[in-house]
Amino acid sequence: MSTATLTDEAARPAAPPPAPPEAGHPPLEGAARAFGTIALSAAVFMNVLDSSIANVSIPTIAGDLGVSTTQGTWVITSFAVANAITVPLTGWLTQRFGQVRLFVLATLLFVLTSWLCGFAWSFESLVFFRVLQGAVAGPMIPLSQSLMLASYPRAKAGMALALWSMTILVGPIAGPLLGGWISDNYAWSWIFYINVPIGLLAAWGSWQVYRARESKRIHLPIDRMGLFLLVVWVGALQVMLDKGKDLDWFASPLICILAVVSVITLVYFIIWELTAAHPVVDLSLFKERNFTSGTVALSIAYGLFFGTVVLLPLWLQNTMGYTATWAGVAAAPVGILAIIMSPIAGKLLARHDPRIIATFAFLVFSLISWMRAQYNTDVDLFGVMLPTFIQGAAMATFFIPLTMISLAGLRPDRIPAAAGLTNFVRLVCGAFGTSITTTVWDDRAILHHARLTEVARPGEPAFDHVMSGLQNLGIDPLHGAAMLDRVINQQAYTMSATDFFWASAIIFLALIGFIWLARPKTANHGGGAAAAAAH
Repeated sequence: MSTATLTDEAARPAAPPPAPPEAGHPPLEGAARAFGTIALSAAVFMNVLDSSIANVSIPTIAGDLGVSTTQGTWVITSFAVANAITVPLTGWLTQRFGQVRLFVLATLLFVLTSWLCGFAWSFESLVFFRVLQGAVAGPMIPLSQSLMLASYPRAKAGMALALWSMTILVGPIAGPLLGGWISDNYAWSWIFYINVPIGLLAAWGSWQVYRARESKRIHLPIDRMGLFLLVVWVGALQVMLDKGKDLDWFASPLICILAVVSVITLVYFIIWELTAAHPVVDLSLFKERNFTSGTVALSIAYGLFFGTVVLLPLWLQNTMGYTATWAGVAAAPVGILAIIMSPIAGKLLARHDPRIIATFAFLVFSLISWMRAQYNTDVDLFGVMLPTFIQGAAMATFFIPLTMISLAGLRPDRIPAAAGLTNFVRLVCGAFGTSITTTVWDDRAILHHARLTEVARPGEPAFDHVMSGLQNLGIDPLHGAAMLDRVINQQAYTMSATDFFWASAIIFLALIGFIWLARPKTANHGGGAAAAAAH
């Protein structure tokens, strides 16, 4: 979901950072700045790691808790949906509690919910605790960036963002490796327990450094009705997508009810938010051409990307026989080029049209999707790792240019709301993309299996030849048929995965045209705000 998770959080940039602490606070110096940087980076790393570490562990978790791997992806989507819903609330929560208090509280609650996830006694309890974990994780990344920027002089803001970004990009490398190793050698619960010491140290260090630099607290009204409608329509749609396949979609009364609830609450949500005095999300932003083009392109692409991040480990482990450790090894290279190319991309964006940089990213995404569409059951580890390695170049040139396009031409006072809405839509699409991808993967595999078995029957020369060979080896017809069915199943799921990659390659190319519908005024317009929002 890369690679995870992210990969994602290279795959999951956060909401816009709230305003920095009080203007009267000077930048930190010496040991205090170094210690503050380490504390904030540790909290961010824990957050990002928790996203990417879960991807390769899904088959292990699903098997241990007695559910299918498709159901197991709820561990990812439940976190993503809850996280997306809390993103628009970050600004209001910051003004209500203060930056430092909110960051430390969110970090401590993240530690608590991580421990609860590891302690989960059933799949239902794990999903519930992941929802809580995603909800409290929402403010952590934007606040960490805001505090980091306030710790450095304005002249060194680029350095601060570079240090912060490195933490984000290391997660996709460490997460799959660590998650696979833990799943294969220890209990899966330890992928959550390891957050406890890191989070406690990060919260303690952050409080020691930043408690005297608290931001001003203001009591502002919150759009309770808008928030309620948001939770209901997003939650109902997500459950419908996750449970649809198991319940035979609209043949199930529950799916029909969820669909009706989702549509009705979405309509009411749109009407309410367009007329509310203090909307939780400012939907009027979609009237802006640049904002709509950038946000739609970013969100659809992110949904495809995150779907791939989840699909690859599942395919490698369930179909190709990889252990969780080796699935993690195959996913780990995604962050290498991302780290190397991020500074280069930043310099290019200062001089070139962001549409050109985003076009490059989508071309690379399309290329790696095409490379993966060539997979077959004989693909080796290098063949799996190479597209993942190249994908890092797309990640480094993907988020910031599209966010710059989204924010181009907006008044400064609208940028925080616009960046928050962009990230909300992106995160929701990431969660939906995971559910849709796994459902399509299973459905296409059933279709391919049915087609392959049409020729795998007595009287077909190929079938008779294989069965005859197995009988010559002393294998009775019943066991021979079972062996052949496993081979057909492996082929069916591989063919289904390549179908998804072919479709992804085409969609990424189509999105390039959508990017060029935007008309940003200059190459670097809104660069500072966009960089902040994209990270």
